[in-house]
Amino acid sequence: MKTYLTPVKEIEKKWFVVDVEGKVLGRIASEIATRLRGKHKPTYSTFMDNGDIIVVVNAEKVKLTGKKLTDKVYYHHTGYMGGIKGISAEDLLEKKPTDLIFKAVKGMLPKNSLGRTQLKKLKVYAGTEHPHEAQQPEKLEL
Repeated sequence: MKTYLTPVKEIEKKWFVVDVEGKVLGRIASEIATRLRGKHKPTYSTFMDNGDIIVVVNAEKVKLTGKKLTDKVYYHHTGYMGGIKGISAEDLLEKKPTDLIFKAVKGMLPKNSLGRTQLKKLKVYAGTEHPHEAQQPEKLEL
């Protein structure tokens, strides 16, 4: 028996809105990553992008458990000698609350070209407003 593969033209991508106010970052990020990859669908295959498009609102009101807010540090390198920089989760939540969710979900996706295309389907907004009302996204409770 052959494995059924959905043709690219028949893949149905739905729009969903996720309100993360008061939700724990890691738990919500893993659910979002699963939806972006399409693992919740019966037509899932590892090498195809058949996931949905997720719009995240209220990113500034996400919770971190324990002492992660002060102790967790996000590092990046400038490219210069000794140019490693770090920012705590608390400071990142104040400056760019969208990056906190974006980085959490990015770490849970594959590290290849497929993961990069799946990450483009994630739209994160700090407040309750988003410019995707024309797509009529459905509300998703996670």
